[in-house]
Parts: sequence; C-alpha cells; structure tokens
Amino acid sequence: MKKLFMEENGAYSINCEAAVWATDKMHEDYHNAGIHINDVDFLIENSTHILMVEYKNACLANAKSPKAFHPMEDKKISIITRKFYDSLHYLRLLDKSKPVQYIYILEYPNGDVTTRKRLRNRLKMELPFSLQESIGNGKKLIDRVEVLSIDEWNTDNCYGNFPIKRV
Repeated sequence: MKKLFMEENGAYSINCEAAVWATDKMHEDYHNAGIHINDVDFLIENSTHILMVEYKNACLANAKSPKAFHPMEDKKISIITRKFYDSLHYLRLLDKSKPVQYIYILEYPNGDVTTRKRLRNRLKMELPFSLQESIGNGKKLIDRVEVLSIDEWNTDNCYGNFPIKRV
C-alpha cells in the first residue's frame, strides 16, 4: 500500500509509513461511484484513532488569489464542516470504528495561532460535539478537532509521526 501522499498542488507530501492504514483515494472512490459529495484529503489510522486530514495551502506561488482567501467566512466554514460529515460514510463502509480526530492543516497569508484557534472554535460549534453529548449514549462521531499549520502538525507528538515536507 502506498504511504507517501501528495497534496493537490504537488508542493508538499505527507508520509504515512508509520500509519496502521492510510489513504488519499476517497475523492477518487466517491467520483468513480458517481457520488458528488465533499471529502477530506487524507485518512490516517494510527493505533488509537482515525485522523481525517483536510489540507489547504494558500501560501503557494501558484495559489489562486491567496490574499482573497478568508478561512473564517461562513461559506468556507460550511465547506470544511461538510467534508467531515461526508467523509464519515467512507469510514463506515470500511468498518473503521476508532475514534475520529478532524485536523485542518491550514496555511494562508497572515495566518497565525490565534486565528487558527478561533477557526477551530467555530468549527467545534458546527461539528457534532454537543449532539453526541445529548443523544450519543457514549458513542462519538468525533473526538477532537484541530486547526494547525504545517509546522504545528510536524512538531505535534502524534501528528508529527506523519511528517509533511516540501517536495
């Protein structure tokens, strides 16, 4: 199984050799099945969790209008949230039942720790955290959400096991 994945611009790769299982084929599988829904870029399984990873880099030289990218816009938040929900089906069909962590790796002009934490808090409101507390009977659809830079991902004790590097 291939374990080195390229992001859509071909500028960075994520190394999943330390993963129990990983894929970047969800979009292709959905497309081949004629399903037109949103999906995250990478799924990575470690010994305890499934990591749903969405990657966006508006700092690349070939990025379209990087200064026009505003990740806090309601439309952008809605899309990122939808990617989580639409990706759950894929995990269910593969019998992947470990707790899910949703990580949004985000690079954009003028992005900083404070804005990423604000975005994480907005996403937390849109994701099923309160729903699973009220009706989940202990079941969880999501365990955690994070919004991180590439450097924050790489230096994290867990996520850094799957390093993202410039190609």
